[in-house]
Amino acid sequence: MATKVFINLPVKNLAKSMEFFHDLGFSFNPQFTDEKAGCMIVTDSIFVMLLTDIYFKSFIDTEVCDAHHSTEVLIALDAASADEVKQFISKAESLGGKIYAQAQDQGWMYQHSFADLDGHKWEMAYLDMSQLPQS
Repeated sequence: MATKVFINLPVKNLAKSMEFFHDLGFSFNPQFTDEKAGCMIVTDSIFVMLLTDIYFKSFIDTEVCDAHHSTEVLIALDAASADEVKQFISKAESLGGKIYAQAQDQGWMYQHSFADLDGHKWEMAYLDMSQLPQS
């Protein structure tokens, strides 16, 4: 089952948001930080991905919420294998969850997504860091 939590939040200005959280005492993992996203380290098992609005939108099938008027998060959990992802998503669907995106296999990452009964979006992903493309 899941061992890490990744909370994804859309931001209007990534640099400004990263500066704000850095100034609050958080650090960022440079391996997963670029012009579209900043990986904020909360603990060794909890991270907040600050995503530009456009990048955040590429993961969902609805509009990005304006957190000043509505609140929504995209909750992502890690898995020990691609099979665990498949089993978890299958179980979620059998319990009434809705698949809102097709599974994606990027070689180093396998992910699949569902919305729970209230429409909250969840992702389950298996990451094979030995296959992570080098930049």
